[in-house]
Amino acid sequence: MSLTLRLTGTGGAQLVPVFGCDCAACRRARLDENYRRRPCSGEVRYNNALTLLDAGIPDLMDHHPAGSFQQFLLTHYHMDHVQGLFPLRWGVGEKIPVYGPADEQGCDDLFKHPGLLDFSHTVEPFVVFELQGMQVTPLPLTHSKLTFGYLLESAHSRVAWLSDTAGLPDKTLKFLLNNHPQVMIIDCSHAPKAEPPRNHCDLNTVLAINAIVRCPRVILTHISHQFDAWMMSNPLPEGIEAGYDRMEVVLD
Repeated sequence: MSLTLRLTGTGGAQLVPVFGCDCAACRRARLDENYRRRPCSGEVRYNNALTLLDAGIPDLMDHHPAGSFQQFLLTHYHMDHVQGLFPLRWGVGEKIPVYGPADEQGCDDLFKHPGLLDFSHTVEPFVVFELQGMQVTPLPLTHSKLTFGYLLESAHSRVAWLSDTAGLPDKTLKFLLNNHPQVMIIDCSHAPKAEPPRNHCDLNTVLAINAIVRCPRVILTHISHQFDAWMMSNPLPEGIEAGYDRMEVVLD
């Protein structure tokens, strides 16, 4: 049984194209929708179940009618990762489980007025749980708000979802080294920088991480327009590829 991960968004909060920007990457994205980047998010299909990874796409309801997915799996509660929940919560029907970190603040009034959303499914670092037969391990990330990545596992597949982060905590790095993901989808907002990144990885940081983890396939996400412009004239190293909206990764 295959595990399929679809990248529904590969941009940061700015998106691509950026409002008012006339850089080469933004001009290209306005001319060709294949280069547009929506908020970083994904879909995981396994065992006839659909899990939505984050909910930052504003018109989420237009793409996922009631009953078409089983749950949300949230990395954190920044607006660009949860804004699609705000109108959806006022729908009618059965409760929708929302798995994610135990963030006391959440985002705006989501916890105070959850509507259809069931936020009781809080997860803990490295404590494995199951979603319709898929094993999920929450992995602490380095971000300005409590944030988890996830190792998603089936009988024969392992994929790591690591957005948003600036580098990785030592325990997460060691866990990935010991568990050998076949694919690593990781925040890379910036072109190579001289100084260490503060809130999101640059390409140098991703390369340093993978020098330890040695994942055979690394897909970059949470990509900024500046990094897109840099990639227009600079090739990525072997084994590293830029993700794009609607990209599918299938692991058998």
